[in-house]
Amino acid sequence: MAQHDTPARTTLPAALRADVDASLAAVDADLARRYPGDPGTRQPVHTVYVPADVLDAGTVRSWGDRALAAMDAHAPGPAAFAAALGLPAGPSAEEVHGRVRAKLAREPVEDLRVDFEDGYGVRPDAEEDAAAVRAARLLAEAAAEGSGPFCAGIRIKCLEAASRSRGVRTLDLFLTALLDAGGGLPEGLRVTLPKVAYPEQVAAMVRLCAGFEEAAGLPAGRIGFEIQVETTQAVLGADGRATVARMIDAARGRCTGLHYGTFDYSAACGVGPAQQSPDHPAADHAKAVMQVAAAGTGVRLSDGSVNVLPTGTTAEVHAAWRLHHALVRRALHRAYHQGWDMHPGHLPTRYAAVYGFYREGLAGNGRRLAAYLARTAGGAVLDEPATARALAGHLLRGLDCGALDAAEVERASGLDRARLEALSGRGPAG
Repeated sequence: MAQHDTPARTTLPAALRADVDASLAAVDADLARRYPGDPGTRQPVHTVYVPADVLDAGTVRSWGDRALAAMDAHAPGPAAFAAALGLPAGPSAEEVHGRVRAKLAREPVEDLRVDFEDGYGVRPDAEEDAAAVRAARLLAEAAAEGSGPFCAGIRIKCLEAASRSRGVRTLDLFLTALLDAGGGLPEGLRVTLPKVAYPEQVAAMVRLCAGFEEAAGLPAGRIGFEIQVETTQAVLGADGRATVARMIDAARGRCTGLHYGTFDYSAACGVGPAQQSPDHPAADHAKAVMQVAAAGTGVRLSDGSVNVLPTGTTAEVHAAWRLHHALVRRALHRAYHQGWDMHPGHLPTRYAAVYGFYREGLAGNGRRLAAYLARTAGGAVLDEPATARALAGHLLRGLDCGALDAAEVERASGLDRARLEALSGRGPAG
C-alpha cells in the first residue's frame, strides 16, 4: 500500500470529542443568538431628521429641490462643485456630480425620521396627539403611493420619568394610526429611542413593543427600534461595564441600530460648543465602543450630525460643504456607513462623499474579489474569506445607494448582484 493510501490515524478518544461538543452546546447556542451577523439588507446612508410640526406631504421632494437649488446657486457644474469641495476636476468629478444630481432628483432622502424629541420640544398634549396621528397618515400615504423614502419613522421622547408618559403615548398613537391607515406597518418602519442610559429602559421599550404587538394582533418581534447613544452612561456605566453592549442584549433582538448623538454626548463630556463635532476624541471613543459592542449582532451603527449649516454667501456655503464632506468621508473610512443630515444643503455633500468613496474603490476592490475567487494572491494583497465577504458587501453598498451600476460592478469583479449577495452572506449560496 502506498504511503498516501495509509488511513489517517487519530489519538483523541471519541468519547472526549463528544464530551467537548456537549460542554460547548450552550456556548454555540448563545453565539448564534447574540451574534447572528449582519441582517443582509440595505442600510440607508443617512437619516434626515424633520420636526413633526413642519412635516408635510412634500417634505422629501422639497429637500431634494432645495439641495439641487443650492448646487445651482453655489456650484453650477461639475468643475465648480469639485472646486467647492477642494477636489480635482476631471472625469471622476463629472461622474460623481452627475450621480449626485440624479440621486437628488430621484431619491433625495433614504431615511426620514419625524422628530418628536429635541427638534419638536414640549407642546400641549392635544397638539402632539394630533401631530403623531398626522405623521403616521402622511408616512402611510407616501408608502402606499411609492413616494416615500426607503426607511421612515419617528423619534419619540425618552423614557426618563419627566417625558415617559408623553413618549409612550406618542408611540402608541403613531403605531395605531399606521394600522388604521391600512396595510399594516410599513416594511421600512423605524422607531428611535433617545437618551437611553440604562439597559432597563431598553427592556421597558421591549415590553411596550411586545404589548402593542399582542394587543394589535401583530407577529411577535415585528416592531424594532434604534437606540440613540447620547448619554455617557450608555457608553460606560457606573459599574465600569460597557452599557451599550448590555443594552443590545436587553433589546432581545429588537434593536436595529445605534445612533450616536453628537451634541448631547459632547456636552455631557464637558466638550465646549465650538469643539462639539463627530471627529472629537470623545466622539471617537464613544463610537469605537458602540462599534465593538454591535459587531456581529446585526445592529447597525450611525454617526452623528454636523451643526454647521451650508447657508449664507457662496463662500460660507463652500466652507460648510467642505467640512461636511470631510466628516462624512472620515466616517466612511471608520466603517460608519450612516449619519445624520440636518439641512437640505447637506445632501449634496453627503452623496458626493459617499459616491466618491465607493467609486474610488470600485476597480481595486473588483480586482481583489476576482483574484480571491480565482484563488490567486491578487497582487500585493492576499485576502481572507472574511475580507472577501467585506469586499462583496462594500460593492453592494455602492449599488444600493446609487454610487455604482450593476454593469460596471460586474465588469470590475466578474460577479453579478446575485453572486455578490451570496458571497456577502445576504443571499443563499449558489
